[in-house]
Amino acid sequence: MKPGPHPYQEISLSIAGLVLGIILVVLYGLMLAKPEASKAFVKKLPRNSQVGTYLMGFGMIWFWLLVAPSGKGIFSSLTMDLGEFNKAKSYLMIGVPLFCIGMIMYVREFLFVRGLGLCLLMAAAPLLYASDFEMAPLQWVMPTFCYLMIIKGLYFVGMPYLCRDGVDWATKSTERWRGLLLGGVIVGLVFVTLGLTVWRGY
Repeated sequence: MKPGPHPYQEISLSIAGLVLGIILVVLYGLMLAKPEASKAFVKKLPRNSQVGTYLMGFGMIWFWLLVAPSGKGIFSSLTMDLGEFNKAKSYLMIGVPLFCIGMIMYVREFLFVRGLGLCLLMAAAPLLYASDFEMAPLQWVMPTFCYLMIIKGLYFVGMPYLCRDGVDWATKSTERWRGLLLGGVIVGLVFVTLGLTVWRGY
């Protein structure tokens, strides 16, 4: 295992809040600018296996980098110390790609939702590390958001049809859709504001 802190531990709470906030503002802002077009696009996403293939592959590669062996240069840049489970890394290195290929080839139904769920689970980790042991004002906002990401990710992976039902409910009316998108923009602005103000220096 390489010396020094893991890259996740070097992410500041301020930077994490800014990056997360900007992503949310841009993502929801673009959809809010064209609500009808975005609504039609989002309705098709749960069964979009092509985009799901890329998401699943990206999430699996991300996970593989966390369990990669040390001393392999850039491939070991994200490897983590799993403590007592380090011995399982060799099995995970083989099992993860096989699982990814199996999902892409044989579980095409709701592949996008499962891939999105996996990416949400992976993305929560660096954000949690950024807020870990910090004493910044309103520090609890970040882990609360991360745990919601984790819960949603678990449901998406295990019960992807819930995402389809959620999309159907969210897009049932234009007013509801716009309200949800506006809420996403507001949440993003909250994180940007926190990153620039009370989380600055943490």
